[in-house]
Amino acid sequence: QVQLVESGGGLVQAGGSLRLSCAASGPTFSSYGMAWFRQAPGKEREFVAGISYGGDSTFYADSVKGRFTISRDNAKNTVLLQMNSLKLEDTAVYYCAADWGPGGHHTSTDEYDYWGQGTQVTVSS
Repeated sequence: QVQLVESGGGLVQAGGSLRLSCAASGPTFSSYGMAWFRQAPGKEREFVAGISYGGDSTFYADSVKGRFTISRDNAKNTVLLQMNSLKLEDTAVYYCAADWGPGGHHTSTDEYDYWGQGTQVTVSS
């Protein structure tokens, strides 16, 4: 069992930056690929970025490539999402998710075993 808790969301102006953090409980964190998804009002949840269980492979949606960076610290059971050059269309609830195995590359929500409660990111003009 893995419990995930996101933090770091908030209100930011377009062009600004935020860093999201996902804290995981449980001794097997390093056995899970991790990802960030987001869901805007009236839209489906979509993949944003993923990282393999060892942290050596990362994956990004085209819409955030070059602006967002995912990283993890297995010693601290955390996953980070550094978001730069934020745009209005980045406004959404952001969720952390865990996928048993090397993972991180799955873009479907069906592949993930555990989810956090989400953190709101609002980008204003």
